[in-house]
Amino acid sequence: FASGVKGIALNLENENVGIVVFGSDTAIKEGDLVKRTGSIVDVPAGRAMLGRVVDALGVPIDGKGALGEHERRRVEVKAPGIIERKSVHEPMQTGLKAVDSLVPIGRGQRELIIGDRQTGKTAIAIDTILNQKEMNSKGKENETLYCVYVAVGQKRSTVAQLVQILSEANALDYSVLVAATASDPAPLQFLAPYSGCAMGEYFRDNGMHALIIYDDLSKQAVAYRQMSLLLRRPPGREAFPGDVFYLHSRLLERASKRSDQTGAGSLTALPVIETQAGDVSA
Repeated sequence: FASGVKGIALNLENENVGIVVFGSDTAIKEGDLVKRTGSIVDVPAGRAMLGRVVDALGVPIDGKGALGEHERRRVEVKAPGIIERKSVHEPMQTGLKAVDSLVPIGRGQRELIIGDRQTGKTAIAIDTILNQKEMNSKGKENETLYCVYVAVGQKRSTVAQLVQILSEANALDYSVLVAATASDPAPLQFLAPYSGCAMGEYFRDNGMHALIIYDDLSKQAVAYRQMSLLLRRPPGREAFPGDVFYLHSRLLERASKRSDQTGAGSLTALPVIETQAGDVSA
């Protein structure tokens, strides 16, 4: 756009194009010139991301300056095929005895954390990140688990608190934080999980292991509902669009254990869903 704000075209029709804007929409006015960038949304990925806090477009928001050397990865990519996968066989320790003994999680697995608000869903996820400190400090590359934490629709103070907890425990060295807070526009909250996933896939595709936490995906669905209604797409149950399930399934299918031929890396996903008064079905 003329104001320098970028957007992504989601609706292509004969008469018009539906664009959602990544940034302030107040600077856009009627009659402005809009140009195509000719590129698909991509984010920075690589080891330079470790220890950083970035927004949904991969721009650092932690005040530590520009990113080091990195590559760029497309935000929306196809999940690995059937042949490229391998069954999950290495454990991923959460550090919580109840979880590790009753419902052990393997590297490359997807395990949902679901519950009402203030029931300790985020606490499980943060404990899991902190628990990797011991394993990662051994310095064995094939055992190190890099962590990506995606905060969607949370308060800025909550994210700042999390950064403080991780830095005090020296856990930021192997972690990436992607934050799309409640004050960010809906398109950024919608995009953040995909951006975080692209950063985690860098480790998965290079024979390393990564863990990604989406906290939480119900806020992403709400942001997506907002976008879909503004784009005049037909609403379904609770005004969510019909493809809200595909929104999450295509994201979670990207977490996988790669076969030995493709580097044997893995991406483990811990999505968080907040229920309303125990209503698990909606």
